[in-house]
Amino acid sequence: MENRETLPLHTLQVNKAIVTRNRAHIFVHSLLVMALLYYRASCLFFFITSHSHPWTFTPAIWLLLLTSELTLSFIWLLGSAYRWKPVSRAAFPERLSDDDRRLPEIDVFICTADPAKEPPLDVMNTVVSAMALDYPAEKLWVYLSDDGGADNTLYAMRKASSFAMVWLPFCRKYGVQTRCPNAYFSMDNKGGDGPIRSAEFCFEREKMKVP
Repeated sequence: MENRETLPLHTLQVNKAIVTRNRAHIFVHSLLVMALLYYRASCLFFFITSHSHPWTFTPAIWLLLLTSELTLSFIWLLGSAYRWKPVSRAAFPERLSDDDRRLPEIDVFICTADPAKEPPLDVMNTVVSAMALDYPAEKLWVYLSDDGGADNTLYAMRKASSFAMVWLPFCRKYGVQTRCPNAYFSMDNKGGDGPIRSAEFCFEREKMKVP
């Protein structure tokens, strides 16, 4: 039997039928886009070189149409990148080594921009949940990128950091499975999802709920 530590942690598979279909569609679409651009260029060339115009040519309208078509073509080109070679992946977490020293380091990136659309409370729940993953702490790195640079996000991050110093040891000590604070404290039963219902457990749980 093959050693599980030598087996890959994930596999990648390419569906050749889907790839062939997607590339054929991209090729035909590209020809049509080039034909459309050629038509626009020929209209401009005819307008410049010919003195008799069978139709009314308005440069402003021509430029507006060309700009919109180039913009839509560029957006389509960006969207076609992932369709050029679609893949499917399968992960096998059970193949992870039991020795923490052999586990790879993991980076978790969390992005936010507008506190009005992405409430800091929800963002901080995501950050704390990522920090509380069942993974060696020295090999887990969590990054928060605030594109908006909002002051309230920074304030919430400081509060979340202080809360995480209490929440993470609590989760590890009592084997809490639901690591998202908002989801955990929203449970109906006071014991949460942990098997322990001791007085110490209940006291620490209620203590964390006090601001």
